[in-house]
Formats: sequence, C-alpha cells, structure tokens
Amino acid sequence: MLQKIGFLPGFNKQITPTGAESQWVGGENVRFRYQSPEKIGGWNQLGNEKLTGAARAQHHLVSTGSINYSAIGTNRILYVYSGGIFYDIHPIKSTFAGSTITTTNGSATVTFNITSNAGMNAGDIIFISGASTTVPGTSNFTAANFDNKKFMITSVGAANTISVTMGSNETGAGGTGGSTTVNFYYPVGPAEQLGAFGWGISQFGGTISGPTPTGITLAGSLADDTQGNNGNATTITLSSITGLPSSGTNFILVGAEEISYTGVDVTNKLLTGITRAARGSTRSAHGATAAVTNTSSFTGWGSPASNTDSVTDPGLWSLDNLGTTLIALIHNGECFKWDADAANATNNRAVIIPNAPTASRDMLVSTPDRHLVFFGTETIIGTKSSQDDMFIRFSDQENIEQYTPTAINSAGSQRLADGSRIMGAKLGRNALYVWTDTAMFTMRFVGTPFTFAFEQVGTNCGLIGMNAAVEVDGAAYWMSTNGFFRYTGRLESMQCLVEDYVFEDINESSNQLINAGINNLFGEINWWYCTNTSNVVDRCVTYNYLDSTQQRQIWTVNTSALFKRTTWEDSSVFGLPHGTAYNADDDVSYDVIGNTDGTTIYYEHETGNNQIGAAGTVAIPANITSGDFDITQDQREGITFRGDGQYMMRISRFIPDFIEQAGNTIVQLDLRDYPNDSAASSSLGPFTITSTTDKVDTRARARAVALTISNTGLNENWKMGTFRLDVHAGGRR
Repeated sequence: MLQKIGFLPGFNKQITPTGAESQWVGGENVRFRYQSPEKIGGWNQLGNEKLTGAARAQHHLVSTGSINYSAIGTNRILYVYSGGIFYDIHPIKSTFAGSTITTTNGSATVTFNITSNAGMNAGDIIFISGASTTVPGTSNFTAANFDNKKFMITSVGAANTISVTMGSNETGAGGTGGSTTVNFYYPVGPAEQLGAFGWGISQFGGTISGPTPTGITLAGSLADDTQGNNGNATTITLSSITGLPSSGTNFILVGAEEISYTGVDVTNKLLTGITRAARGSTRSAHGATAAVTNTSSFTGWGSPASNTDSVTDPGLWSLDNLGTTLIALIHNGECFKWDADAANATNNRAVIIPNAPTASRDMLVSTPDRHLVFFGTETIIGTKSSQDDMFIRFSDQENIEQYTPTAINSAGSQRLADGSRIMGAKLGRNALYVWTDTAMFTMRFVGTPFTFAFEQVGTNCGLIGMNAAVEVDGAAYWMSTNGFFRYTGRLESMQCLVEDYVFEDINESSNQLINAGINNLFGEINWWYCTNTSNVVDRCVTYNYLDSTQQRQIWTVNTSALFKRTTWEDSSVFGLPHGTAYNADDDVSYDVIGNTDGTTIYYEHETGNNQIGAAGTVAIPANITSGDFDITQDQREGITFRGDGQYMMRISRFIPDFIEQAGNTIVQLDLRDYPNDSAASSSLGPFTITSTTDKVDTRARARAVALTISNTGLNENWKMGTFRLDVHAGGRR
C-alpha cells in the first residue's frame, strides 16, 4: 500500500542512520525552510578581479550620497568595493624616495635599496608610486614595469635592501642605478594560522634528536611557490633518501624553510605529500643542490616539541563604521580611518587615527553612544609592549582621537578578570558582548561618571575565535571550544544534533580562521571552520534560528568545495548577502606582482541556481540523505505484530512530490539489510525525476531503506514535498 514518508527538519549526526528513522542524516548545499529541505540559492561574482591574499573581514557602509561600499580586508591589503570596482585604500606605513634599483641578467629578481628595511618581511607589500621611476641604463625593464604597481616582497636582505620577483627575467646586462619611490604597506599577517615549536621556533635554538644523515641535497630547484620540483605540487626529488624517516608525517629543513612530507618513493628518491613552509617557517626559493637536513625529531631547548606550543595568528582585521567613516584595525596592530564622504573617496587611503592605541586584538564602535572601543589593547597608549590581552580602552564620546580620561570627557578603561585573553566582541541591542577564552561579559553604556558598566554573565563559555560570534534579534550566538551557546539575557547551551561531527573534526589550531555570518533572508547562522586535516576553511555548520523550536533545533553541515567562505556580510546594505572565497593554490591576483598568498573572489549570494564567475558558470550540486526506515509491523489474522526491521520490505513504486523543481532531480533508494552493510542502490535506480514525472516503478527489497535526493546539473533547483512509497512486507530473510 502507498505510505507517506515524512522527516523531521535538520540533520541528526549524533546517532547512526539506523537510529535516525524519520530524520535526515546528512547532505550538501541544502537548507530547511518551513520545515522542508531545498537546495540553497546560487551566487554571482562581483567584479572580475581576484584579490590578493585571504579575505579576513568584510563590512558594509553607506555614504551620505547613498553610495554603497563594501570594505574587504585581506591578510595583505584593505580594499573597498563599489559599483563593480575594487579600490585599494590600504594605509602606507613609510615612503622611501630616491631608492635605487638593482637587476641581474637572466633573473626576475629586482632589489630596491632603501634607507631602512626595519620591520619588513617576505610577503609584505610595497607600492611604487608616481610616474617618476628611472631604471639602470643597462636594464631592459622600463619605468612602466614599476610605476603605480604593487609587489610582494620576496626577501629582505642586508644593507637595507628588499627584493621582489618580476613577471619576466632581465634580458639586459643589468646593474644598479636609477631612482624610484617605494611605499611600504602596513603589514597585516600570514594567510594561515601557523603552529610552531615551543622555545625553538623554526630551528632557532634546540636539538635534533633523530637521525641526521649528511650529504643529502635537492635534485632540482624549488621556486618560491606552493609547488615541488617539476611543477608537481606534492613531490620533491632528493639526491638520496637514505636515513630519512619514511612513515607518518616528517620534516626536512632546506635553508631556513621547513617542508613536511608524508611518504617516500625509494625507487625515484622522492618525498611525497609535501607541504611547503611548515611549522611556522617562511617559504623561499632553493637552488638545485641546496643541503637537506632531517628535522622530524627537532626539540626546542627546554621544552617538548609540539606544533601547538606556539601559534601565530593569521592576518586579521576588525572593521566597523562611525557614521560614514570606516574604522579599520589590524589585529594586534594599528587602527585607521577612511572617510566615505570625502571628495573622490576611492582615491584616498586609510590613515592612522591620531592618539589611538597602536596594538589591539579587536575593535568596535559602541552605538548609539558613539565610543570607539579597543579590546586587548595597550595600558600605555603608543607603547606596543604594554599590550594587555585583557585590557579594554574606549574613546571620548564622539571623539575617536581622545583616549585620556579627564573630568570633562567620557574616555576610560577597564581590565577584565576571567580568562587569559579577550577573544572578541559584538554590538548587541542594549549592550556590547565581550568574550574571553573562558567567559562572557556585557559592557553597558550608563553615562557619567563611569561611562560603561561591566558584568560577567557566563563562565566556561568562552569564544573559540575572534569572528565566531554573531548578534541577531537581540540574541548572541557563538561557537566555543565546548559547544554552541546563546545569550538572550540568560546563558544557554544550545542543543546541537551535529555537535560531535563538528567538534571531533575541527582544527582548533586554526581557531582564528573560524568566521560566523548571518543570512537574515533565511534565518540562518553559518560558521565556517577548518577540519583537522586543513589549514584553510573547508566546512560549514548552519543553525536555522527562524524555524528552530525548543523541541527541534535545526542544524545542517556543508562540505561543498564551492561553499567555503572566509568572510560574510548580511543583506542589510546591498539587499543580498555577500561572501568571500579563498583559493590558497591560485596566486594570480589582479593587482600584486609576485603574489604567493593565494587569491580571494567576492560573491553576491542568493541569486539564481549556479555559481557564476569570471571563469564561467558552474553547477551547484546539492544532495540530502535520510536515515533508514523499515517495516515496523505485520498484520496477520487480525493481529498486529511489531518488530522494527524484522521483516524484509518490498518497494514496487514511489510517487515523487516537489513543491518547486527546475530541471532534473535524482532520487535514489539506498538499501541495506544490516546497519553495518554498505548501502546499495535499487537495481533500477538512480531515478531521474522531471517536473512531469507522476510515478516511478522500481524493484527494491531490503530490511532498511534510505532516501537520497540530489541534483548535479546547471540551472537545477528543488524543494521537497511529501513522498509516497508503495511498500509491502516480505519474509524475514
């Protein structure tokens, strides 16, 4: 007889598929709306360019002339987007006029001789300004190769020199001479969060307790990129592999760069599964006969070796606005402002805020009282060494250049007590929410004489990363190291049916890469995070705050390679949500020569059914799989016998039901007799369903059946209704 099958909304990954009868157990690129699953909306690339580095913050604001701006801070450059164009507004730290240029025949390396390279590192950005460059008379390069162009620093040398890599080699004789103006960008930080050894980071002080075979060299040069020799991203050829460890993850040292590997090809003398710039070291180029040292068993002096002993935060930003003024803080660095109302605003760069702290972990603007608040900041303004991870400092009201308290202003400070560092802060409806690594506080504006009142409202609920919290409809939601929490005036630990799935496979050493974003069009909160085997965002967990009830909290997870977002901003300014996607393996950005930090693409979401970008249109595949369902009763001689899965089940047909459908949808019946069996598709399936399909005949026989709905093609979309199956009880075997 025909039997309706219904499923509760959300995924349940806390139990087995056998135990999850009448529930969904997993899927990709799907959401729940009005309790029913559907494919998520598509997205279009905004602008045709790929930005330099990994986007780590995004903020929208509007000028008084109603011009919409999106500020995007990558780990290298601060951009604003408007009208389909990206503008570089990154602040300049120092300028060196009259710098000479050195080139070498047959080499793409160009060296600039400046008055000081203090504070500069490989990966930092320089900009050659103006139209006044002259080159050495023996060089084939021209002024056009330098003027108004940005370069990533390849290396920092002695005698106040920095080097960059051009897009082509010097074909002239080369030499030193000419003159140019070098502008040094404020550094932000690495694209990834870097774990390192304890006291002896990057081999500075320590011992190698494992084998130290000598005479091993590279058998092929390594470029300063993500690849191994011969353009292969996963292998390195050595002169010998004798004495090198061959099981597990191991490390070699080439120059000052550590490289990890996971396998050894003895025949070809190959190290396989390589990762460049391991354990906090810096990637660089190496010659074909560079010496190789085994560092798999390196131990820093006085401490055990561990890749979590020391962690370098990635290059992060905190972005907010005070009216039409963008406020931008470099994580653990300086704070800047940019006026959206200025004449030719996009031609202007952000400038440092006078008298503001110069080292802070986070920042936001408190409204409506209009104070600029710094978290984890300096106890002595302008003295970076005085940075206290638990110290808060706020400006005078309406004056972001005044931080010294007086009898006639409202500037002040406060140190929190519970925790070791402030992790982040969010603006709430009636207060600021502030999290340490262990606790939550509220910071409420009360006026003179105290300005703000502080109250601890939670313990053992610290924030896992700076960007892992959101506020919506008067409630704060965040990810902690021990689950998800909500604050609505009282602290709540949230029920989560995917909790083990998330926290048993999360890379907490990349906690600062976790970012949360609201999609208020569908009542969703997304958390993107890194799994244990990844140093870049590769998974998303979503909570539906609009449709969830006390009885059923709606959660989904998404492992799609297409849906990896490093920043997210809701629809409040542009009408649709915006997100950024980072590709660590693509270094061809539109604006920086010699980039090695990957690229970012900017997307507008909830439009169409596909991913549309400058590189073309890509289908967004979506799927959802149910838990197992079975025959729960058999009626004989007027008596009903119960027995879950005791009887085989025969399915002769099913009747699909879609509330919405565009293109084809695939339906599959996954059959198994026992929980540990691998699921097998019914012999006639999978079945392609069109908008005109009335019924599908099939032959399926098993004790348990799961349902999978999916699509793979362009322009396809679906929203599931209520399916019916023609089910008959069979025998016991």
